[in-house]
Amino acid sequence: MPDIQPGQEAPDFTLPTNGGGEVSLRDMRGKQVVLYFYPRDDTPGCTKEAIAFTEHLDAFREAGAEIVGISKDTVAKHDKFAAKHELGVTLASDAEGSVCEDYGVWVEKNMYGKKSMGIERATFLIAADGTVKQVWRKVKVPGHAEAVLEAARA
Repeated sequence: MPDIQPGQEAPDFTLPTNGGGEVSLRDMRGKQVVLYFYPRDDTPGCTKEAIAFTEHLDAFREAGAEIVGISKDTVAKHDKFAAKHELGVTLASDAEGSVCEDYGVWVEKNMYGKKSMGIERATFLIAADGTVKQVWRKVKVPGHAEAVLEAARA
């Protein structure tokens, strides 16, 4: 499993997004990119995280950063999730899980003694030149969007 560290080239990808679009990392060169991986649409933590990033969207853009949330949910589920919570962030569908694998966030989880594979909540701040600037693993949602914003401004 890849362990992506600051200074490394961020793995490129192209994925379908909510709203019928498509997002490619290489197309965002010249801007910082906040890539956040989350387990599932419309679950309590994932909803709070998406809302927090949406609330700070203007500040991220002022800092020259775009935000992309990635899960294995379908584009249709992303559309429903975004509409229900009025989300402004781009949600990309990694249905095959290849981008999750490339970023090392597809991990074994242990919940109530039951092991299963799932997406680790993690965020990657990618610099305008395409290298990884900062990595947050095992993210706790409260205060996270603000911490990432601070790093994007730095």
